[in-house]
Amino acid sequence: MNDEIINFELPVERSSIIKVIGVGGGGGNAVNYMHRLGIKDVNFVVCNTDLQALRNSPVGVKIQLGTTLTEGRGAGNNPETGRKAALESMEEIQSILASNTKMIFITAGMGGGTGTGASPVIAKAAKEMDILTVAIVTIPFPFEGPVRLEQAIKGINELRQYVDSLLVINNGRLREIYGDLRISDAFARADDVLATAAKGIAEIITVPGYVNVDFADVHTVMANSGAAIMGSAQASGPERAITAIRQALNSPLLNNNDIKGAKNVLLNITSGTDEVTMDEVGIITDFVTSSVTRKTNIIWGTCNDPSLGDRISVTIIATGFEASSAIPELYSKSGRPTTRVPVPDIKTNAKPVGPAFEVTRPAGDETPDDLLNITEHTVEPGERQYDLFESLNNDPPSDQAKQRKKTSDTASGVPEKSSVSRQEGVARPDQPEDIDALENEPAFVRKKLPISPRKYSRDSQISRFTIADEGSDGIVLRPDNPYLHDNVD
Repeated sequence: MNDEIINFELPVERSSIIKVIGVGGGGGNAVNYMHRLGIKDVNFVVCNTDLQALRNSPVGVKIQLGTTLTEGRGAGNNPETGRKAALESMEEIQSILASNTKMIFITAGMGGGTGTGASPVIAKAAKEMDILTVAIVTIPFPFEGPVRLEQAIKGINELRQYVDSLLVINNGRLREIYGDLRISDAFARADDVLATAAKGIAEIITVPGYVNVDFADVHTVMANSGAAIMGSAQASGPERAITAIRQALNSPLLNNNDIKGAKNVLLNITSGTDEVTMDEVGIITDFVTSSVTRKTNIIWGTCNDPSLGDRISVTIIATGFEASSAIPELYSKSGRPTTRVPVPDIKTNAKPVGPAFEVTRPAGDETPDDLLNITEHTVEPGERQYDLFESLNNDPPSDQAKQRKKTSDTASGVPEKSSVSRQEGVARPDQPEDIDALENEPAFVRKKLPISPRKYSRDSQISRFTIADEGSDGIVLRPDNPYLHDNVD
């Protein structure tokens, strides 16, 4: 079984300062993809507890973790088994890291056994050797189940303690961006995202450029930076500059396009046969500058890759975020599961308000029935407690009983009701008993207004005098009508 392990014994002059280590099944698949893709001046290593997966890997340097513990059968989805397996193989891990290594990328798919448990152990060993350690890990797809999701969160929280920079890639975003994929295509997309991240950072260092970004610049941006986000995109055409930077900020590598809280930003622009112009560089840098604060340290560079043709490639790395942003929102958008955050109990100094008046209750033990105001009555045969045919016109309660009732209502805060009954309200003295009398009596009579008894309707407005022409007498005023006789027949 030990014959399957290939020891990492490359000469110093052939060993790269950058190594990409794939841990577990997901990390190993990503490194296999990178190996076929090709990343300039980078060494690849795969570590796994599954001997079958190691045999199928095209990578030359392999480490079987926990040879005695797991016997090549995997970690059984148990992170604790993966952690113990890495501790068992610590000497082999340290021998690889000691070979001219200045920077390592740890790639893993979190949520399983080997990647979740062994990645923090390898990261801790690298940090103790003063190696710049960058972890690029994925959160499981939603369909992988809640157990893997919980294990992934715990593994990320442990891993972040031992790395300089942590990039968390949410596989759930791939569904949002690329739609409904076949299972094989979905995991291939996840491998491609991991490869893009590692390739983008590594080739910033290894590929020379006119405005060169070297290892020291990357170390400044990524050392002890905590949470980090990265985006990379390519574009062609007349608007390729603004298109590339916008797509880079909307990359699956980013869980959101807000880089405003970053303390450091590393920007690399790569062009092909159609070299990038000064105006295009200005468009890209101005866009990044407007997206961050004035205190953000921006390091940028340009290089050439003829394989790009007329396209340009923009890679942006933002680091120095608050620790709370290291783990992205897991499955945003509608219909996706999210983690539950326990809400702490809120303690206040409020005190219960007592009654306004002290109420004296009779002594005695209370029962739950008393609290519910339930009273049980025992009726003997032949006993009558209430006569249904009893007259409603009972004797009115005594004045002392009324006073006790009024005092009790006042003490308990119950507003006092009017003592006028419905029958009494109808017969009140200030209200007329006969509605007919109310209608027949004029209002001025009821209000006793001084009105003259003279009936003006009987006064005639026609004068009894007429004006007549009497000839020689002229016009005279007559008290009668000459054309009518006073004595009617």
